[in-house]
Amino acid sequence: MEHGPAAKLGIDHASKKKSKLGVILFIVYSVVYAGFVVIGVVNYELMGEIIFAGQNLAVVYGFGLIIFAIILGLIYNAICTNYENKMNKEEQP
Repeated sequence: MEHGPAAKLGIDHASKKKSKLGVILFIVYSVVYAGFVVIGVVNYELMGEIIFAGQNLAVVYGFGLIIFAIILGLIYNAICTNYENKMNKEEQP
């Protein structure tokens, strides 16, 4: 069984914008995560407070961080796809 030819990779004209967006979203996530760490270090008793559906702040914040990371990934993918479609358009036959 033979494999077909590899996909042709050209120049990605959107790479600079995608990189910049990635760094911005990383900083946003890092700030939100730093808030979790600061609460854990400065006021760790607050992490034990019941917040939602019988769960404490640590659990709710932790799951919130996971969900937030997924949402940021989806946003990144959508915006980068848009950049690629616009900026690499001239190379398509």
